Amino acid sequence: MPTKSRHPETVVLHAGYRSDPTTNAVAVPIYQTTSFQFASPDHAANLFALKELGNIYTRIMNPTHAVLEERIAQLEGGVAALALGSGQAASLFAVQNICQAGDNFVASTDLYGGTWNLFAHTMRQMGIECRFVDPSDPENFRRATDARTRCYYAETLPNPKLHVFPIAEVARIGRELGVPLIMDNTAAPILCRPLDLGAAIVMHSTTKWIGGHGTSIGGVVVDGGNFDWEAHAARHPLLNTPDPSYHGAIWTQAVKPLGPIAYIIKMRVTLLRDIGAAMSPFNAFMFIQGLETLPLRLRQHCANAALVAQHLAHHPKVARVIYPGLMDGALRLRADAALKGGYGSLVGAELVGGREAGRKFIEKLEMFYHVANIGDARSLAIHPATTTHSQLSAEEQAKTGVTDGYVRLSIGLEHPDDIIADLDQALAAI
Repeated sequence: MPTKSRHPETVVLHAGYRSDPTTNAVAVPIYQTTSFQFASPDHAANLFALKELGNIYTRIMNPTHAVLEERIAQLEGGVAALALGSGQAASLFAVQNICQAGDNFVASTDLYGGTWNLFAHTMRQMGIECRFVDPSDPENFRRATDARTRCYYAETLPNPKLHVFPIAEVARIGRELGVPLIMDNTAAPILCRPLDLGAAIVMHSTTKWIGGHGTSIGGVVVDGGNFDWEAHAARHPLLNTPDPSYHGAIWTQAVKPLGPIAYIIKMRVTLLRDIGAAMSPFNAFMFIQGLETLPLRLRQHCANAALVAQHLAHHPKVARVIYPGLMDGALRLRADAALKGGYGSLVGAELVGGREAGRKFIEKLEMFYHVANIGDARSLAIHPATTTHSQLSAEEQAKTGVTDGYVRLSIGLEHPDDIIADLDQALAAI
């Protein structure tokens, strides 16, 4: 009895699952299995031919994954989702699903360093060009588009720049040209639903806020079901021409009886089948546990982050605070238009004293963990210039919002007085 509610507090508890059909267990079981028994040779043949949907092999699908996928799809307002082994896999698959050698895509410069490297170097080695543009002017996406541009890509709340992306404006440009917008919504689950603003695809690193406890690595891609791939057949040949890896299937035609899920079905039965970046069933179970408390956790994350940002804004050792709730002008208008219920739990602080101050500050923190993760229940801190963005050139770091003195804080669920006290004692040492 899946819920029809649009309220996230209800969706994360009830979407896609009521009880196990065999045992009546209320908790989602961990189907820790490689394979699934076929009812007959005809049943097996029908599954492989996509004449009916069902479980074949955990590399491609699993019942535990299915509940996680349905809950996140419903949370985002999409039609279907695909769980993957990491957020990086989700970023790669989201683009590669519609791009091949000789194609290009346009991405915002405001990206996590690992995503920048994936797009600028690894995907270039695959023959796929990423064209980075400054999102402060949405028309930059139009200017970078040509006949081989297959998609646009951006982060809702970019890590670590924290300038909220102009989703509706860029999505509108893309739809005029037949180019879908893919949004990484990792840092803004529930706070933003990019599909409602015109995006076609959403992805998450479930490792972060969805998991929430720093125990599991994973990712997910959500198909919005709101993009007409057939209307732009020339721009999207991978979905509209015969696929030799699947008996010549034309994906927009092959899955039409199942609904507008050509994009996500192709990803599942080609990329996931062949590359094998599968999420483990145990990790899917862990993400389901995290998802159930996400609305509650996120409210406290946001409240704590707002207090921290206000406190740091008046600290003499902090040259500048980077936080959407303290921005003004066009940046604040975009944040208010896209984010509902809070400005997220990431806070950037540019310290007086540059790189050495950043290093000493990290060293002196006591309660904060010095880790590369974000979105954990615990408060976390890192110096991006020497870690997450260290493979980028100085020019590339500047484009992503990273300076020598910038420290990224992921504000957790501890009492705000304790969070601020730890920050203050570390700042006093620089």
